[in-house]
Amino acid sequence: MAGHERRALFSRAAMVMGFAGKASVDLQVNSMRRILKLSFVSLLSSLYRATSGLRRDLQRIKSHAALSSSLAGPLDASVVVLGPLEVHGTGRIRFGRDALLYPALYLETEESGSIEIGDGAVLSRGVHIAARAGIRIGAGTMIGEYSSIRDANHVRVPGLAIRDSGYVALPIAIGNEVWIGRGVTVLGGVTIGDGATVGANAVVTHDVPAGVTVVGVPACAVGAKKTR
Repeated sequence: MAGHERRALFSRAAMVMGFAGKASVDLQVNSMRRILKLSFVSLLSSLYRATSGLRRDLQRIKSHAALSSSLAGPLDASVVVLGPLEVHGTGRIRFGRDALLYPALYLETEESGSIEIGDGAVLSRGVHIAARAGIRIGAGTMIGEYSSIRDANHVRVPGLAIRDSGYVALPIAIGNEVWIGRGVTVLGGVTIGDGATVGANAVVTHDVPAGVTVVGVPACAVGAKKTR
């Protein structure tokens, strides 16, 4: 074998060994990274588990204080606020004792509107309540996730954009121990009687008598025929 062929062979062998060595080093580095990651994850997981109760309590205290600062009146210490929520407008909102508020609520009062939440009521995550006339929710009532309760509707005025045409606002009254399912819409002027049930995703456009279950769009009593 000629000298230049031997040198080329040795050069290729050295390159192969170099690549192999680099690959080995990379594998070792990646292995060390995984070990360090698992160690930190284990440490942080233990820390989170050990402090979960404290962090939960601090979150609730912080959320309670933030809500209290947004209201026109006092907020009872018994009200449980599980996480951050939004308050807009005048802050004319009153919560009864032991109300339970999930995170991501949207509460708005404008003009002469106010919102009254009864003792022990539950507002689930993402519930929207907006009042221009007045909304009252009775004691023990439960409102499911992402439901919308708004007492005002836009009106149309010829020659004006909808956003400039104003509103028609009619008060909403929801009784005691009412169960409103997920994604329900309650429109202005509606009264829902004590102990009524509203099925998920229903749109409530008319009064619901006490103890009656309604479902659908528009909401009708179970077993009743819809009129078009």
